[in-house]
Amino acid sequence: VEHRRPIIPVSAVLTSEDSRFGNVSWDSSGQQHHYIWLPGIGIAAVYGIIIIVGLVGNVTLLKTCLLVKSMRTVPNLFLSSLAVGDLLLLVTCAPVDASRYLVDEWLFGRVGCKLIPFIQLTSVGVSVFTLTALSADRYKAIVTPLDIQRSSPTLSICLRAAAIWLVSVTLAIPEAVFSDLHTYTTSNTNETFVTCGPYPHAGELHPKIHSTASFLIFYIIPLFIISVYYFFIARSLIRSSLDIPAEGHLHIQKQIKSRKRLAKTVLVFVGLFAICWLPSHVIYLYRSYHYDQVDTSLGHFITSVFARILAFTNSCVNPFALYLMSKSFSKHFNQQLLCCPSQPRLYSQNSNTTNMTSV
Repeated sequence: VEHRRPIIPVSAVLTSEDSRFGNVSWDSSGQQHHYIWLPGIGIAAVYGIIIIVGLVGNVTLLKTCLLVKSMRTVPNLFLSSLAVGDLLLLVTCAPVDASRYLVDEWLFGRVGCKLIPFIQLTSVGVSVFTLTALSADRYKAIVTPLDIQRSSPTLSICLRAAAIWLVSVTLAIPEAVFSDLHTYTTSNTNETFVTCGPYPHAGELHPKIHSTASFLIFYIIPLFIISVYYFFIARSLIRSSLDIPAEGHLHIQKQIKSRKRLAKTVLVFVGLFAICWLPSHVIYLYRSYHYDQVDTSLGHFITSVFARILAFTNSCVNPFALYLMSKSFSKHFNQQLLCCPSQPRLYSQNSNTTNMTSV
């Protein structure tokens, strides 16, 4: 197909350019025929696995963090908010993405065209801004711990989580406003089809603005802020390890070790987000700045599919990354997954401090 196609934004569903190897063919008389495309079924099956694994992992994470009293820590409240955003993405946007490999028609109407990109960008915003807030929380816990002790952690975290959702929803409103159904015509058969696009398809300025703004707001700027936080965290941890004597400060050493472990955990989450979402951003930027040069090669199609699957994978990996990095979380995770009641445990006078630093 040689006409100008709509292109994938980070915040929109798959367009016909990525399903063009799929489910429609034309005979010599121009008659349209639908058929089952086996690779499309395989791709949709991968999406199904991602959805199921993500639902199990994130629901169990929510149960663990909210139902187990010892797991209601400051970082885990943030992780619960992150899990809600991931669940929202998995139950709404992932099935829509998968459907583009099974049918060439947009099945969800004009309302769906506006709602699905809005939900996806909201979820992406919740993810990256929550990771930024988690990094800020680790900075305060390690570099300025006295400030945390004087604050009300639960109320403060709930307000910050609500603010993150509000900001994410606000930034996603333009997606709902400008996304709409557009009609395209194939150059070789004059057949028309309707698909969802995130902006008017007249001119080249809209895709460039959209892709660049998405890359800066939802990737570059948050990751830069997180990098600054972790620079000061690393510097503080190095200084702390040098200043504390080997004997007589066992409690302080344990506290620093716990905070260092949690800082590493948050950093792993940030790394997973950066790795999983970078290919989608790069492909969208490439398409936006080569809007008149549609790449219809099989290699570009495979790369696009991989990038989309990798982006959705980010919504299911966090619970299992935390499972591997935290013994206490993995124990309670197993109990909640198997619906076993957690055993009561005794709390020491230092439980409030642990509540600030442990996962």
